[in-house]
Parts: sequence; C-alpha cells; structure tokens
Amino acid sequence: MNFSFFPAPTMVSPEEALPGRKDPVLPHPHPHTVLGTDILAEPKGGEEVIYLAGGCYWGVEEIYWQTPGVVATAVGFMGGYTPNPTYREVTTGRTGHTETVRVVYDPAKLSTPEVIKTFMEMHDPTSLNRQGNDIGTQYRSAIFTTTPQQLETAQQMANAYEEKLAELGRGKIVTEIKRVDEAGAFYPAEDEHQQYLDKNPYGYRCHSASGISCPMPGTGPLADL
Repeated sequence: MNFSFFPAPTMVSPEEALPGRKDPVLPHPHPHTVLGTDILAEPKGGEEVIYLAGGCYWGVEEIYWQTPGVVATAVGFMGGYTPNPTYREVTTGRTGHTETVRVVYDPAKLSTPEVIKTFMEMHDPTSLNRQGNDIGTQYRSAIFTTTPQQLETAQQMANAYEEKLAELGRGKIVTEIKRVDEAGAFYPAEDEHQQYLDKNPYGYRCHSASGISCPMPGTGPLADL
C-alpha cells in the first residue's frame, strides 16, 4: 500500500505541506457496504464516535465493521495540515495526516475500553511512523477522542499496556492520544477506499500485532481504576 517516495518518515512542516483544496474528495458518500448505514452520520442518542489510526486503514476498518456494537465506519485522514487531501497526496508524506478510521459505536453494546483494547492489539503501538512494511508518518499510531471519558480511558489503557509491554522487553508506546479539537478535521478518503476489503476481499491487510493482550480497566495494572 505504500506508494510514497518521500525520503524520510518525518513529519512535514505546515509550511511545506501540500496546499490541498476547498472541496471534499468524497462529496456524496454511499451507504456502508456491510452495515448499510450512513458512513458519516453524526452519532445518535447514546452513540459515540472515535477516530483511530493504526497503520493501513483498509484492515483497521474491516476489524471494526466486524465488531458487534459498531454502527458505522469510514476511512480518511486526520492529524495533518492539507485540507481535503487525496489518498495519493497523503502517501507522499507531505500532508501531515495519518490514515484514520472513523468509528461510530454504541457503548451499551461495545464499551469504550473494548474499542481501545481492540485498537491496541490490532497493530504495534510501539512502532514510530511504521506498521510492518508500511513506512511514513501517514501510518503513525493515533487515537483522536471526542469525549473526556474516551481521552481518560485511552491514556490509562496506553499507560497500563506500556507497563505490560515493558515487562516483556518491548518498547514504549508512541501512539498519539489527542482530542479531536487538537487533531483537526477528519477528511474522508475517496469512495474506492471506503470498505475496501469488502469490495476487494483478497486485498492488502497489514496488522503488525504483538500478540500481547492489552489490560482492561478492572484487571491487571488497571485493577484500581
């Protein structure tokens, strides 16, 4: 999936970022091909939205649409500078964005800790600007939260997971954890990228998971939280 020729996996400056455009690259999104929902709908009563970047967004999105309690997913770009970037622009590393999945979920069926646990375990949160063979800041690990509870949960679980990984000789967690007002807008990717692995079942997946479980609140290092 990495078609980038950007020479180094380092963050571009705002001044060097590509200019982008005024209009979105996905002006008329189709309904979710698996869930049948509006992929960009605002959460309904009781639902929440969170934005997760764990490497190639095709595989990350697939895992979440398969998770009971998820209402809708969409892939796009977040955390950068270029307005309404195209996929090709993001792969150059010159937009500042990371490939991100927008996840709308029902906390009555899927708790926020379960959302975070799934995220931490599906990729390598200790790998800086890289997942497997995908290299660049567009593959950096990030959680962009929309509620204070999401932010607190993500920070606590990342700290506890890092403690567990350290005991096993692994590196520090490098996942960015920010509020959405700090991360900036979510820009949906082109239609061919939405639910890509439903449209292309034998398509590319990159999951550099450690195989080490992430503690949940109430267990292990989080037992007193």
